[in-house]
Amino acid sequence: MAYYECVFIARQDISATQVEGLCETFSKVISDNGGSVVTTENWGLRTLSYRINKNRKAHYVLFNIDAPAPAIHEMERQMRINEDILRYLTIKLDAFEEGPSVMMQSRQRDERPRSYDNNDDSNTPVAVVAEAATVEAAETASDGAEA
Repeated sequence: MAYYECVFIARQDISATQVEGLCETFSKVISDNGGSVVTTENWGLRTLSYRINKNRKAHYVLFNIDAPAPAIHEMERQMRINEDILRYLTIKLDAFEEGPSVMMQSRQRDERPRSYDNNDDSNTPVAVVAEAATVEAAETASDGAEA
């Protein structure tokens, strides 16, 4: 069987439990046609780059699928029929990526605490860069004086 990655976008006005129901429906379509959904990632409600059918936000979901092509065609047919699905994209892969997707990694990166203290101005990135520039300027001046 082949490996596929499918991302679909659902309307903003449906609830998270309805999104889970959509995931279960499409997973069942895949399993009924001889495939399996390896992983499912719910990326949550995100802002769209442009409006789609008067929606400014949408629920994003990622599937990693191991299934034959007819199962994918049936799932895409069901997505076209469903009025809650705004867009979908399915691509064929050589192998699945290890660990969480890039979208989930970026969310984890944003939640990390900052490495500098906001109360101390000497640790801010601007202060560190300014200090490095003055040290470099001093080294350049001392090199010129030695020559």
